[in-house]
Amino acid sequence: MGQSDRYSDFKQPRRRFSLGQDGNALMGLFTINIIFFLLLLTLKVVYFFFQKTEVDFYSGVLQYFEMPAQLTRLSERPWTILTYMFSHVSAMQLLSNMLWLWAFGFIFQELTGNKKLIPVYIYGGLTGGLVFIIANYLIPPLRPSVSEAFLLGSNAATMAVAVATTTLAPDFRFFRNLNGGIPIWVLTLIYILIDFAGIASLSAAFSLSHLGGAVAGFVFIYLLRKDIDGSIWMNNFYDWFMNLFNPNKKNKNVNIKEKVFYNTEGRKPFKKTPNITSQRVDEILDKINQKGYHLLTDEEKNILKRAAEEDL
Repeated sequence: MGQSDRYSDFKQPRRRFSLGQDGNALMGLFTINIIFFLLLLTLKVVYFFFQKTEVDFYSGVLQYFEMPAQLTRLSERPWTILTYMFSHVSAMQLLSNMLWLWAFGFIFQELTGNKKLIPVYIYGGLTGGLVFIIANYLIPPLRPSVSEAFLLGSNAATMAVAVATTTLAPDFRFFRNLNGGIPIWVLTLIYILIDFAGIASLSAAFSLSHLGGAVAGFVFIYLLRKDIDGSIWMNNFYDWFMNLFNPNKKNKNVNIKEKVFYNTEGRKPFKKTPNITSQRVDEILDKINQKGYHLLTDEEKNILKRAAEEDL
């Protein structure tokens, strides 16, 4: 049974991520994108206040956020391969990307937990940026203007989330009460058509960069189904980095089995029968929200099944 099958077959209700919940990856992405947008907007207003032109704003500020296609310029501003995927100067582009990110990211987060959404987003942005650079160097008509090519916006990263969600749960449906519902792949197709229609007048490098993001999302789920989780190292690095600034924080990786309560009455020697308690079920649901259903042990899956049968 594949990952998507296990997710779609899982009927046990679980805690959903609320908008203000700590550690909500989706809200974290929204927050970073909005902060970058407001920062750029504020700087743009300041430039106009001092009677600077839009060219001055682009050359003086935006170049430190957008990713250049020319390798020599990129070597001078290597951080832009990350900042570009969170930066927008158009309110409509920001609104469009955030709406699509919400539509697909919410489902992806519900199915896989809270620690895979941001890695997929970043993988999509990095792949899209790499494809953008390669396209500007390899496509003959684009090569003469490579020094003037820049990439900005979360389109490639959002595309990765959309394709990853569709690949993970292709049978997922919206509005199930309407004649069986609308398959998620239909929404993905609409998103791709709208996205490519919006960049039709731009160079082919933009289209290819968005396709690169889509491929990144597909590959992530493909590897996940083969038990290769590309988000683990990224989450471990984040935890390590954050702990550098919090030396008093102790490692609290408590084995969840240590908290299991077992029935001992009337059982055979060396046989453990899990006692279903609301505390135990809550712990398993928290594990699903953080890591995803596929990382549950057989014992934990059995506890959830029994809890559903007993209507705990």
